[in-house]
Order: sequence, then C-alpha cells, then structure tokens
Amino acid sequence: MKSQPEQNPLIENKSVDYVPPAERHGQARSLFTLWFCTNIAPLAVVTGAISTQTFHLNILSALTAIVAGHLFGGLFLALTSAQGPQVGIPQMVQSRAQFGRYGSLLVIAFTTVIYLGFFISNISLSGKVINNVIPALPLPSATLVGAITATLIGVVGYHFIHRINKVGAWVMGAALLLGLALMLGQPFPADFWQRGSFSLAGWFATFCIGAVWQISFSPYTSDYSRYLPASVGIARPFLCTYLGACCGTILAFVFGMVAVNMVPDGSDAMAAVRQATGWLGPVLMVLFLINIICHNSMNLYGAVLSLITAVQTFRPSWTPGARVRILFSTLVLVASVLVALAASENFVAFFFNLILALIAVLIPWSVINLLDFYLINKQRYDINAIFSADGGRYGRLNGRALLVYFGGIVVQIPFVENAFFTGPYAKLIPGADISWVISLVVTAIAYPLCVRRHALPALSGSQA
Repeated sequence: MKSQPEQNPLIENKSVDYVPPAERHGQARSLFTLWFCTNIAPLAVVTGAISTQTFHLNILSALTAIVAGHLFGGLFLALTSAQGPQVGIPQMVQSRAQFGRYGSLLVIAFTTVIYLGFFISNISLSGKVINNVIPALPLPSATLVGAITATLIGVVGYHFIHRINKVGAWVMGAALLLGLALMLGQPFPADFWQRGSFSLAGWFATFCIGAVWQISFSPYTSDYSRYLPASVGIARPFLCTYLGACCGTILAFVFGMVAVNMVPDGSDAMAAVRQATGWLGPVLMVLFLINIICHNSMNLYGAVLSLITAVQTFRPSWTPGARVRILFSTLVLVASVLVALAASENFVAFFFNLILALIAVLIPWSVINLLDFYLINKQRYDINAIFSADGGRYGRLNGRALLVYFGGIVVQIPFVENAFFTGPYAKLIPGADISWVISLVVTAIAYPLCVRRHALPALSGSQA
C-alpha cells in the first residue's frame, strides 16, 4: 500500500488508497450538512407521500411511522459512517477485511450495479426536469447536460462534494421549511386530519420504507468521512451523520405527505407540492433539479471508486490517482448516457425495479460490516493486510463470512415481494416487505457464531 503526494489542489488526487494521518483534516459536523442535503430529494418527497396515498394512514400515524423508520435505519447508516475516520479507506475496500481480498468482489459487484443503476435513472430524471424547465432544450441535450454536470462534481471529488452540500443544506432546508410553513398556513381541507386511519400493516410498511431507505446508503458512507482525523472518534461522526440523515429525510418525507393531503386530488406528489406551495413551487422545482444533480455526483463517485477497487484487487501494487478516477468517470458517463438515451420507458422502469430488488443484498452486508468492525475486531483493522496481495491476515477468501452473507440473502426469498418475484410468505403483513427484517435477525445471530476475530498486535501507523 502506498500513498501519493498531493498533485492537484483542485481535483482530489486519491481514489481507493489509504488517507494517512498527515493528510486528514476537517470536522465531523461536515457530515451533518452532507447527509442532510443528500436526503432532501424529489424521490424522498414522493416516497413520503406513499404513507397516506398507498397505505392510507392518517397524518399522525404516518408521521410516527416515518420518524420511527428513519431513526431506526439511521443507526446503520451512522455507524457505517463513523468507521471512515478510523480506517481511512473507502467502504468497498474495507470489505476485504470481512470477506477476504477476492471474496469482497461479490459485494463490490452488487454495489457497483446499484450505483450505476441509480446514476442512469437520475440522469434520465434530471434530463426530463431540465427539458420541462427549458422546453427549447431537446430531451437528449438536457439529459447530457444533467449527466455532465453530475460527473464534473464527482470528478472534482470528496472536498467539493462536501462544500456543495454544505451550501445546499442551508438552501434546501430553508426552502422546504418555508414551503411547509406556506402549506400549513393555508386553510386545511375539511378531511385533512380525518383522511385515512391507523392500521398496523400500513404503519409497519411505512416504517420499513424509512428504515431500508437509510440502510441503502451504507455502502458509501465512509467514502465521505475517511479524510477526517481519527481523533474525532466514533461518537461525533456517528451523531452528525445520524442527525443529518434522519432530519433531512424526515423533513422531505413529511413535506411530501403534507402536500398530497393539502391538495384535493393529490395523486401526483410533485404536482401537489407545486400547487400547495404557491409562488414557491417553481423555485422548489429548480432546487430539486440541482439536488438531483448533486446527489447523482455521489452515485458516480461511489461507482467509480467501486470499479477501481475491483480492478485494483487484481493489481495489488497499483495505486491509482486522479487521472485514473477521471478516466473511469468519463467511461461511466459515456456508457450511462448511451443507456439512458437508448432505453425505452419500459426498460428504465425494469432497470429501476432491478436495482430496488438488488438492495436486498445490502442488508446482510450491512449487518456483517457493522458486527465485524465494532464487535469482532473492536474498531481496528490492519490496513497493510487489506492492501496486501495475499490478503494478509484476512486472506483471499473468507468462506465463513461469505456463507453467512449468502444465508442472509437466501432467508429473504420466502418473504420477498418485488417486480420479479413474490415469495409464499410475502403477504404475512400486507403491504410491508419484511424480508429485510428476517435477514437482519438471521445474519446478526449467525455472523458472531461463525466468524472469528483476526487478532492484531500492538497498534501501529499501519493499523486503524
């Protein structure tokens, strides 16, 4: 493992290599603004509306389910984020400590597909929004503009992503709070509080959506905390990430829920937002567009780091820097734009459903990752071994960890309900996908029983 000297003050010069203590900087509070802004997105607004639209909960029931779901799922996200300052490497590289050097490729492959899927979906969405805002700009050109802008942000890298989200957190947060005040300042529809009712199935389904929303971010959280000094500890990064992610997403979910209940025919959440917020509506649409592009830069950044990690697995002595990251970003940009422009609406919907189905593979990974770091290895990894050609103490393949991982995926199958498959017990709780809960419990019990700790000698500069 080697570390390159800084070559370019504008573009991040690292990719998947270790960030040494001398290059660490920043404060944990930057994680609050990053995760707060990231989660104030149109998809979060639309998803929040589902609680009353689809599950027919009343306002108070929906509110408690949204809050509880995100507070629970946010624990996984924040615990993963807190690993970054202690290890100084991207999340997917760290997976070698759990699954072995080559064993981690399976998780990396799944994660890369998910990153790319969301990147392609979001550039399609941003293209449509740009085309609506500027009708004179053809849809293909609008799609290209959105894709290139997101790619440029991702290429500049870690520091710029943090800076742009620091500004965005204040702008987006203020805009949504103002919009919420405008909506609540109007006369309520007669059935605003009475519309819908409490149901255990609807409440739990909404809770599950919130929890899985947070957990799905886990594969790239430490990517955005690895430059922080190890001295910030665990508690501060955890708290800042937890509050940022939960507050931002809860605000967006509640915003969407209130909007559809303020409009008599609130079948389309974004149309309801525009109508219910009056003069602020068009401004919000523009801000949401900017948010989509900024968020999509994180999908690109994560996809590129994962792809480089996969290649570097077979080239242990290779330490790629900024040029390699720019090359990979360009390749991802070109391929993604071609797919987005060539794909039909049906294909895009199919691909998006595939990505949502693949999120099931992240649940057992998240549990294994957290148990291994916090419980099994006591917050310490041998960084030299992680980059070693033979995997060092972690080996090339950790069969036991992979067995638990596959088990965590398989136990979900009878309870799964998605666009491709419905298990025999999928309707155990109508409307709620409980497969992730089964996987979480089974994996949490099996992993400590099957996997042993890799004992480390006294702490040194090559360990974290």
